[in-house]
Amino acid sequence: MKEFVISEAKVETAVIVGLITPYQNERKTREYLDELEFLADTAGAKVVKRFTQRVNGPSSVTYIGQGKLDEIRQYIRDEEDAEREVGMVIFDDELSAKQIRNIEKELQVKILDRTSLILDIFAMRAQTATAKTQVELAQYRYMLPRLTRLWTHLERQRGGSVGLRGPGETQLEMDQRIIRNRMSLLKQRLKEIDTQKTTQRKGRGRLIRVALVGYTNVGKSTLMNRLSKSEVFAENKLFATLDTTVRKVIIDNLPFLLSDTVGFIRKLPTDLVDSFKSTLDEVREADMLIHLVDISHPDFEEQIRVVDKTLSDIGAGGKPTIIVFNKIDAYTWTPKDPDDLTPPTRENIPLAQLMQTWMAKMGEGDCFFISAAQGTNIPELKQLLYRRVRELHVQKYPYNDFLYQDYDYKDE
Repeated sequence: MKEFVISEAKVETAVIVGLITPYQNERKTREYLDELEFLADTAGAKVVKRFTQRVNGPSSVTYIGQGKLDEIRQYIRDEEDAEREVGMVIFDDELSAKQIRNIEKELQVKILDRTSLILDIFAMRAQTATAKTQVELAQYRYMLPRLTRLWTHLERQRGGSVGLRGPGETQLEMDQRIIRNRMSLLKQRLKEIDTQKTTQRKGRGRLIRVALVGYTNVGKSTLMNRLSKSEVFAENKLFATLDTTVRKVIIDNLPFLLSDTVGFIRKLPTDLVDSFKSTLDEVREADMLIHLVDISHPDFEEQIRVVDKTLSDIGAGGKPTIIVFNKIDAYTWTPKDPDDLTPPTRENIPLAQLMQTWMAKMGEGDCFFISAAQGTNIPELKQLLYRRVRELHVQKYPYNDFLYQDYDYKDE
């Protein structure tokens, strides 16, 4: 597992690589590389150079063309001559074993892709036994088809002893078997964890469950702290928290459960979604979602689409949802030149005007604007939550007075 872990103590330098294709224009590629650089920074690496190439699609052999590969190799050599060694090259898409092997042969440095970088961050952030088990399973799933690049001894064969003469079992086959056995053990362990969490959820009583969802680093943990008066870890890093945190929140004597879940991201590895099933069950079983959006991010609309698609993929689409636009204190815009006849973009629209566009048409009570860090509009958001949770409680439990009973709930 140490193959993918970037040491926090030593900052490694890296270059990042992305493609401009008919399906991903230059602006989109630039945004993806911004995010990739943020991922690298979160993992502890410093990006010193970006490379992009305009192609019809990635090469099945080396992802990028030979000319661009030569350009990157020359840059790495020039940095070595200047005693500024480049430790790794990070690609914005998932690479196959063949691509990694060929690129490493050409560049002679560590090669990572977006998936292995996210796995590294997850491994670094995992704190509980549940998160560590989920991350380890995802790492093995990623590693299994790429074993041929991870060890140099893989084509050696085991020597035959008495009763074991013959060609024997190659080291590659043995390593694959060991990893598959380990994956089976981890899957069984996650099933047991899933059963335990299901039992915990059943024991929470008749309380409405609300789940915070959103893109990574939009402020979910900060909002959780504001609403529940707790101290959930929050940091301006991607995937600051992996473990689902559940807290009991009481607004005007109305109790409900609020859960803070792992953030989503573009090109989220399928292996991670599968491995984090027990964590995402909090979202699937929630009665209502709070979809938090970073309105200060230049591409927040794309982030909304990514989250909506992920929710649909995990079977949590169509739930009652409040979209909460966070970080209004960080929103910036640049006035448009009066002589500029081009249509205004998000960067040219003041917040008050932006709030009157498509956001205002989402329905009363389904859209809200706050600053979780500054506490702006938090009291109003609490009153909105009170009304929505009460409505859901009456619908779900119409004939009980549990709403106002004391409930001894222990934070998870």
